[in-house]
Amino acid sequence: MESDKIKINTVIISILAIVAIEIIGRFVIRQNFVTPLIGLGLARLCQIIFLLFLVNIYEKRFSAIGLNLIDTYKGLKKGFIWAVIFGVVSSVVLSIIYLAGIHVPALFKIKLPDNSLNLYIFFLIGVFLAPLAEELFFRGILYGFFRRWGILTAIILSTLLFVLPHTSGHTLPITQIIGGILFAVSYEVEKNLLVPITIHSLGNLAIFTIAAFI
Repeated sequence: MESDKIKINTVIISILAIVAIEIIGRFVIRQNFVTPLIGLGLARLCQIIFLLFLVNIYEKRFSAIGLNLIDTYKGLKKGFIWAVIFGVVSSVVLSIIYLAGIHVPALFKIKLPDNSLNLYIFFLIGVFLAPLAEELFFRGILYGFFRRWGILTAIILSTLLFVLPHTSGHTLPITQIIGGILFAVSYEVEKNLLVPITIHSLGNLAIFTIAAFI
């Protein structure tokens, strides 16, 4: 796949830029210049713009990270199919877990914003901006760079790095581990970054929607 040609310069600069944007975003939020949600959204938007700009400059083509305008519809359709299949499998697994006596709704407990406007912003960030920013970085760039050492290595390393920022306390982020593997595998199979982006977006939408009703 073309994505196994991602340059080391692209990786290093993207990491530095993402860290810098995160630091600036947290500073802006702490200084109360913007609300935490707006600050998070702006940070993700800046990361998306910068990563696309970086790929365009250093890789010379977006196809290096699995993006091609011609294959947009195909990527969205394939991503939807993957998401539906994964959703069905997840439903079966959750049903088995429920029958085993585990309180399934507790797995979807997420603190959502109280008012409607912030809830809409939360969904906008979580369903669109965050998945796009994360897939550009973790799959498009990192997976593409690690791919030169083999599929298994790329899946393990990109998933590990994807999971680390989502780790909280002593709880093992099972959702992120499964998601990271699924996103990487779907990207490897379909060779189209829109596939994991779509799965990621629809997955977040499902989780947030369930959380809003329990």
